Amino acid sequence: MSVQATFSATLVDEWAELGVTDAVVCPGSRSTPLALPLAQRLRTHVRLDERSAAFYALGLAQATRRPVVVCVTSGTAAAELHPAVVEAHHARVPLIVCTADRPPELHHTGASQTIEQDALFAVETRWRADPGVPAAGLEATWRPLAARAVAESAHGPSGPGPVHLNLAFREPLTGGPDALPARHHSAHTAPGAAPRSAPPAANPPLVGRGIIVVGGPSYGAADPRRVLDLATKLGWPVLADPLSGCRLEGTIAAADAIVRTGPELPEVVVQLGAPWLSKALGTYVAEAAAAGAKVVVVDPWRQRPDPLGVATEFVHADVDAWLTAMTEAAGPAGPAWLSSWRTMEARAQEAIERVLAPDLSEPQVARTLYRYAAAAEAPVFVSASMPIRDLEWYAGALPTPPVVRANRGANGIDGVVSTALGVAASAAPHRTLALLGDLAFLHDVSGLVNLPEVPCTFVVVDNGGGGIFSFLAQATALRAEEFEHLFGTPPTSDVGAVARGFGLPVVEVTKLSELEPALDSFPASPALVRVRVPSRAQNVAVHDAINQAVRRALRP
Repeated sequence: MSVQATFSATLVDEWAELGVTDAVVCPGSRSTPLALPLAQRLRTHVRLDERSAAFYALGLAQATRRPVVVCVTSGTAAAELHPAVVEAHHARVPLIVCTADRPPELHHTGASQTIEQDALFAVETRWRADPGVPAAGLEATWRPLAARAVAESAHGPSGPGPVHLNLAFREPLTGGPDALPARHHSAHTAPGAAPRSAPPAANPPLVGRGIIVVGGPSYGAADPRRVLDLATKLGWPVLADPLSGCRLEGTIAAADAIVRTGPELPEVVVQLGAPWLSKALGTYVAEAAAAGAKVVVVDPWRQRPDPLGVATEFVHADVDAWLTAMTEAAGPAGPAWLSSWRTMEARAQEAIERVLAPDLSEPQVARTLYRYAAAAEAPVFVSASMPIRDLEWYAGALPTPPVVRANRGANGIDGVVSTALGVAASAAPHRTLALLGDLAFLHDVSGLVNLPEVPCTFVVVDNGGGGIFSFLAQATALRAEEFEHLFGTPPTSDVGAVARGFGLPVVEVTKLSELEPALDSFPASPALVRVRVPSRAQNVAVHDAINQAVRRALRP
């Protein structure tokens, strides 16, 4: 019997008792004591590449909202986890990151795969522990260690996020566990509960003409029905990001285009969740604040999500508790304000549809996929850069919108293939639709190694490079060849050929009429739909045309 095996089995037993269901494991020798009980007790996903594995775990945790264990060996394998740990920190996704380590006597000796690991993620973790090599006589500390990892990951004071256990093991690394120490429910082993703080009693009711801006869940998820209850009571429009789950019928989906036309400024702005990516909406709120509007940010974890510095009030409260309290206190408002926003929304949507139909374009792909996913009851994972912006700006309001997920913590394109597969593994047998650009797909192509058989359709918008840079000043300030070399970066690898090389079936789409049939092609297994869209320059022109059309429709 091995003390190390007993220690590891105890951690896994406690995690399973506390509701942890999934672990992602990478092959490695030093992590053997923990990998074995994980495979025996939890649903274990084996991935070859540590960076990809961590993003896969991130996708699982995004979808389940439960901590997911990541187990890797020592050395640079541990360092490979850093990008996903950064994303989990900023997006508030619970991960239990377990890095195996060499024992103290092998450090600073030139031993292979031995680096300083205990503080690898010191800035990003909610909590970290380096308990040393497991030893007899310390059994009473093992379950509390595991339980605290769950509690800090799921219910940390700054919101959910990653924790790090750096676990040193000595050879021999195999062996069976002895009897596990008994569970004792106490303050040391209880996983804790999500904080639900009520808003301050002195918080005044909301009055005046206002808007409610709802973003993604990384700064506190809002119950869509509670949001709509408050908005209905106040007579205010709801501007809902697809990531919020609030883009229901009656909400304002074309907010980015509408605010560019210079509508009347609100007297109150309520921000729930993460700020939108739309610079136009940010400018509109900033203009309202400059004109004297009250800007209320509901901030459950004291993280102050206010990148423009325009908030006049931060409310530290559970989002749903605050919505309930405000709905009870709110007085009815006149109908003219809300009616004007709904009229603008209807006219804006008509203008967008006129510009987009029937041509194939990046905005039309996002708009069509969102509608298709809702009908198919398929969750959507969307990549950073242009895909998430096109979804934010052009996906319409629906009676039952699809669940949308994204890596909106650090907003990078790293790991999107792997994260999408993790989301798909959680959602199975329902299919997941992943919308991403060509560079984002190629950036994380290692996620396709030993491709898991999960129902995930990658919809790759192929515009031959980094499309978002064509919207920036660099596109006009630099010579064309200089811009292409440094920013456009057209890939030399064929997206379809790469996908086929990893065993993915590929469907090519060049016309809008081909898109939905292509999405129907492989509903139960991994596949890639490659959408060849017009040039990046033409994409900029389409976006400009939409904004001009909405401006004409709202300000004839």
